[in-house]
Amino acid sequence: MTETISKTLLESSFKSLPLGSIKPTGWLKNQLEIQANGFTGHLDEHWEDVGPNNGWLGGSGDSWERGPYYLDGLLPLAYLLDDEKLIEKVQPWIEWALNSQREDGSFGPSNLIQLNAVLGDNQDWWQEMIMLKVLTQYHEATGDERVIPFMSRYFNFLKEAIVKYPLKEWAQARGADLLLSIHWLYERTEDASLLELAEIVREQSTNWSEIFAKFPFWRKQNQWDHRTHVVNVAMGVKTPAVFYRQTKNEWEKEAVYQGIESLMTHHGQAHGMFSGDEWLSGTHPSQGVELCAVVEYMFSMENLVRILGDGKFADILEKVAFNALPATISPEWDSHQYDQQVNQVMCNSAKRTWVNNEEANMFGLEPNFGCCTSNMHQGWPKLAASLWMATNDGGVAAVSYTPCRVQTTVAGNTELDITVDSDYPFRENVVINLKLSNTARFPLLLHVPGWCSGFQVKVNNELQQVKVENGFARIEREWQSGDQIEVFLPMEVTQESRNNYAIAVNRGPLVYALPIGEQWVQVQERERFHDWELYPTTPWRLGLLKNAEFEVKVEEVSYQPFKTESAPIKLVTKGRQVANWVMENNSAGEPPLNPVPYPNAKVETLELVPYGCARLRIGEFPVIKE
Repeated sequence: MTETISKTLLESSFKSLPLGSIKPTGWLKNQLEIQANGFTGHLDEHWEDVGPNNGWLGGSGDSWERGPYYLDGLLPLAYLLDDEKLIEKVQPWIEWALNSQREDGSFGPSNLIQLNAVLGDNQDWWQEMIMLKVLTQYHEATGDERVIPFMSRYFNFLKEAIVKYPLKEWAQARGADLLLSIHWLYERTEDASLLELAEIVREQSTNWSEIFAKFPFWRKQNQWDHRTHVVNVAMGVKTPAVFYRQTKNEWEKEAVYQGIESLMTHHGQAHGMFSGDEWLSGTHPSQGVELCAVVEYMFSMENLVRILGDGKFADILEKVAFNALPATISPEWDSHQYDQQVNQVMCNSAKRTWVNNEEANMFGLEPNFGCCTSNMHQGWPKLAASLWMATNDGGVAAVSYTPCRVQTTVAGNTELDITVDSDYPFRENVVINLKLSNTARFPLLLHVPGWCSGFQVKVNNELQQVKVENGFARIEREWQSGDQIEVFLPMEVTQESRNNYAIAVNRGPLVYALPIGEQWVQVQERERFHDWELYPTTPWRLGLLKNAEFEVKVEEVSYQPFKTESAPIKLVTKGRQVANWVMENNSAGEPPLNPVPYPNAKVETLELVPYGCARLRIGEFPVIKE
């Protein structure tokens, strides 16, 4: 250990509200219900890896990450929906984990016994790191008094064990996830020994701060390296900020911004993620992006908003959540991809320029590898749990205007009930109603998205003059029960420049894509959760006219808005079929630098839909000169 162990933990800019304080409503609640009726609510009944023989239930099956991964999404989903059936599914996992703790403080499946295990140098801490995150959420939702002493005993054990068996490989790359749990416990116990453990973990973890401060991986990667594995990178993005709470080194905070800028410059994709069909893979719109990376990047953004209090991370969170997440999962939540593509014209078993196997972009139960099958479930629930946060001066902050209800306390002990009535991000208007147990003065922070140039806010129909700092507008006043806040977020169509002068089309936090007709062909039938290949039934080689206008077409927001036929908003524009755009390696080739229309191709009216609505699509277009 170094001599620079911090005796305090730097206070985060915001504080998470306990799980259950925020309940999703509107379309977001529908997404959670669709999850519960699909994969998340029934995976254990149809996939042996998280079934009753799982090692985390005392069985002889998988004892590594899959059970904890599944629980990391199932548990918040159950409590956000107050779904008794799902809570009943969660409880045996929790009870088994708590009852598995041994005399030395270690816990988990017996074939992963700590310290004195026959595994010796093969000891892996990663699976317990996930389960600790699960237990923190469980404690917040239930107040179970067993959790804090359980974690204290484990961390006392770990402080010695981790010296003998240091973090390595997955655990080393993902050390910040362990630090989140250590910090969580310290904030509740103020046990100074936890900061000593935190420093050991920091020193043993991959130094993402140095990697992102001077990013060396600017080329497409083609060999194994934990530092370029896309899921590790998605998790690693939050690490410098987590380290910053201990070291208080300003350069580590800046490394977060530098890292994100480098990732998007060299590997960025139109839907807000960076590429990674296993490793960082460049900016080509037919490179894959792993679903695990999508949900982990969302979790990183949620933590970065909390720690650093910058609305920029809320912008990234929304873009990824509203685009990349729904696009790679079937509307019924009964199949998913391992890798998605921005320009995705066919999903079949075929060799692509990826390191993953031929099934990686099929829709199914376990395409390519089962990590995403178990880890995908955290995406929507953790977004819902992060829509609002507490400020350090007794107020609240709106991170996203997605519909929800929030119940918390402000200004000491004033009970606050917030209702967010909106169809955001499909609509521009948001109404926020407040109910208070008594009149109270406190700050209310409203996220001002970076894409929004005409943000307006009214309180009780009076236009407010607000100062925007770090992406949040602050309104501090004497609030009364019945106060109403109206937020207007004008959305303009913008064109984002991509490689070869191609463009992506954005409006607000949504990316828009040309949907391609889909033929779903079942290639493996099961009792439930079948495997599918998707083939195009309409042309995909379409470019947009250079000076074409975009007409906004508003439709009803349906129960499942992320579906082509029920898209709640469309952009109508003009385009033509392109002759020199070809297939390469079973994917759409790079959009041509100088697109040439077919000689007799007429100008067509095209309807673009939100990216997350289309499973076959073009999201990055060549531009045709008129």
